[in-house]
Amino acid sequence: MNHRISYQKEAWYDLLSILRTPGFVIPSLAFPLMFYLFFGVVLSSGANSAYMLVTYGCFGIMGPAMFNFAMNIASDRAHGWLTLKRLSPMPITAYLLAKLSTSMVFSLLIILLLFSIAALFGGVRLLSGQWLLIAVILVLGTLPFALIGLILGLTLSDKAAPGVVNLLYLPMAFLSGLWLPIHLLPAMLQQASWLWPSYHLSQIGLSVIGMGQGHALWLHLLLLLVTSLVLGVLAIASFNRLSGEKS
Repeated sequence: MNHRISYQKEAWYDLLSILRTPGFVIPSLAFPLMFYLFFGVVLSSGANSAYMLVTYGCFGIMGPAMFNFAMNIASDRAHGWLTLKRLSPMPITAYLLAKLSTSMVFSLLIILLLFSIAALFGGVRLLSGQWLLIAVILVLGTLPFALIGLILGLTLSDKAAPGVVNLLYLPMAFLSGLWLPIHLLPAMLQQASWLWPSYHLSQIGLSVIGMGQGHALWLHLLLLLVTSLVLGVLAIASFNRLSGEKS
């Protein structure tokens, strides 16, 4: 019971701390909405708006997960807060799951805002089950990007973390076909897109509306799962290395 309360409190306080940080909240919400409004509504309509709803939804959930973990964990390390968390009776998993829950809350908020814009201004018409399934896919798809942020937060300084996240986040989004349809990229980049979890997540989402590239759904699911497992192992290794340095 006490552990459950500590998990809940940690998640609530982590969300509050983020909500009180306009420098995180405003860009996290504004960037995907602005991009979608311009490219998915003003310059597109109908099927193109639906396609970009999924891809910009994927783009939107990546940012909060990567930045929340990378920047805040790097900052907590630099100020000794992470060490204090590890030494306290509270399970360290409560600290990590709190950040994951905050990232998922932001993901859900971004998705709902994008859905509203798509339905009201983009002319997107989907079945209720399709709206729900896309939302579930994108919220659950937060995990691999949270793991990337966790690895960066555990290995980079608080000053280096924001720049490195941007160097990874923006090119990954472009090379995964999240800004422009993947078939518009050069053939070599289309083949390289299979390296990125964002590509597989977007293809899973696009398959819900019948607009994926036609590859087997199970293959995208498998590769996204394997990527998440590899990232999880690297995150554990990074945490163990950090613990070894502190001991």
